[in-house]
Amino acid sequence: MAIFEMRTYTIKVGLLHEYLAFYHSEASAIHCRHLGPSVGWFHTEVGPLNQIMMIWRYESHADREERRTALYSDPEWLDFIPKTARFIEKMENRIVRPAFFSPLQ
Repeated sequence: MAIFEMRTYTIKVGLLHEYLAFYHSEASAIHCRHLGPSVGWFHTEVGPLNQIMMIWRYESHADREERRTALYSDPEWLDFIPKTARFIEKMENRIVRPAFFSPLQ
């Protein structure tokens, strides 16, 4: 059964849309080259503000480990990471499994 990685980044006040544009232009292609297409990207409008959520699908923990190892072996990705420091205030990560009746398997 697949697993899903749910990442939540709290972005510094006033920089949310700038971060999304920055990520899209500089890192999206690198990310997807190694992790495959995301399940989705979201940002909050109600509740805790300035948060971005992204969801990635993996076949297993081993699949996730393999893909993320490849990502962190990519010099382009390693060049991108330090550039995010001015945007990100907090990072959270969860690994979840879909319920047996979930349409996302």
